[in-house]
Amino acid sequence: MTTHHPSAVIILAAGQGTRMKSAIPKVLHRIGGRSLLGHAMYAARQAGPQHLAVVVRHERERVAAHVAELDAQAVVADQDEVPGTGRACECGLDALPADLTGTVLVTMGDVPLLAGDTLLELTRVHEERGSAVTLLSAVVDDAGTYGRVVRDADGELAEIMEFKDAKQRREAGDPDYSHVVDIREYNSGIYAFDVEVLRRALGQVGQANAQGEKYLTDVIKIAREEGRTVVAHPLADLQQTEGVNDKVQLAALGKELNRRVVTQHLRDGVIVVDPDTTWIDADVTIGQDTVIRPGTQLLGATTIGSEATIGPDTTISDCEVGDGASVVRTQAEHAQIGPRTSVGPFSYLRPGTILGEGGKIGGFVETKNADIGPGAKVPHLTYCGDATIGEGANIGAGTIFANYDGVAKHHTTVGRHSFVGSDSVLVAPVEIADGAYVAAGSTIEGRVEAGQIAVARGRQRNVDGWVARRRAGTPTATAAQEALSRQETDGARSTDDPADGIPDQTGGQHRDQSSQES
Repeated sequence: MTTHHPSAVIILAAGQGTRMKSAIPKVLHRIGGRSLLGHAMYAARQAGPQHLAVVVRHERERVAAHVAELDAQAVVADQDEVPGTGRACECGLDALPADLTGTVLVTMGDVPLLAGDTLLELTRVHEERGSAVTLLSAVVDDAGTYGRVVRDADGELAEIMEFKDAKQRREAGDPDYSHVVDIREYNSGIYAFDVEVLRRALGQVGQANAQGEKYLTDVIKIAREEGRTVVAHPLADLQQTEGVNDKVQLAALGKELNRRVVTQHLRDGVIVVDPDTTWIDADVTIGQDTVIRPGTQLLGATTIGSEATIGPDTTISDCEVGDGASVVRTQAEHAQIGPRTSVGPFSYLRPGTILGEGGKIGGFVETKNADIGPGAKVPHLTYCGDATIGEGANIGAGTIFANYDGVAKHHTTVGRHSFVGSDSVLVAPVEIADGAYVAAGSTIEGRVEAGQIAVARGRQRNVDGWVARRRAGTPTATAAQEALSRQETDGARSTDDPADGIPDQTGGQHRDQSSQES
């Protein structure tokens, strides 16, 4: 079967969108990880046009910059002071090559559910019917303020009448148009045009209507008067044609988009335990048999391998997650999580985190710009920033990588199969070589060589009688006195016990304990 591709697509994105009640241009509001305009441009590119033009006006610089960010090959066309979709389309057409021939599609920047396949189908119908104009229509119970599709006695498209004009004619008692307001088939505002017909007809379109605008729909009437074929092609999936006019519609279409995205992942072999509490952006990819547990958000350009387990209650944004990884109750941003790794619960992976194959980032761990090698472990209660941790190394609980001196960030290196004891502070810049140990509770400021153990902590000193003198009358002092009394009684009963260092009858050890008082 021949695939029909348009020569160009024009996206109308010049409107202000006052009902959004926002400082953000309407077409830059986001659902599913893309702006509304981003969804429109994605669908347009899926149709395979040679040229893509986006017509802008409101917040011109912001919208044009976004267009350039999304597609460097797209052309930005500026709408002038003349209002109306006809003039917007004319400005877009003027930005395309003057010798352009074939089919031009016209879409809008606020219909985020419109699919590229739908635009391809519109192009096919248009070209196979030899039509001058083909529009997508939809039939609903109440067409609201959309333009009505007016058909002739043979059921063919006669014209599109805007709601305000139809209402005005009914109020004026025009018998030929009194029924138009009640028509349930509406114009989606998405068209396929023969470019030569479009250029010629737009030159004839005026502004003599209820809104004083240059209507794109007038091209249909002009083409029909010329004896050309015009077609209204109904679309069964009505929501593809729904636009966003306010934040209520934005939320509703965002939810519907998410439902469609999640459904497609289910069909592709992903296991989504609770689709209602799972949010997946449009550009996320997930491998087969990966389990997505409730309360999970997969955002941005995240990619997840096969047979992984994600969630519950996890947010992953712009990350790579390998096959067989487990990520539980975690927030991760711009991180690489290798295959067969374990992350969480309650961990925060900040940008620049790389976790090698088989590695572990445990509970209540925060990482940033940390390259954690294969099989290495940062199990719990640790901040690990600006660090390189070698293969198989182990970072004890409560370790702090002190990377910031108040002015600059510094790097820490922990070598292969090294061991850092619990409650240690590594004061960067510092290097711990391969196969070295750091004793628990140490503050490390200098290099530790291979095979060494670094001990950097004060000597323990026990002061007899301190509680009785400094905390007299407290529950602590009472408990201490009771314990000392028991020790004296037990000591009187054990005068025949073995010497220090030999196990007594309770399995304990007698140890000399030097005491000092201050």
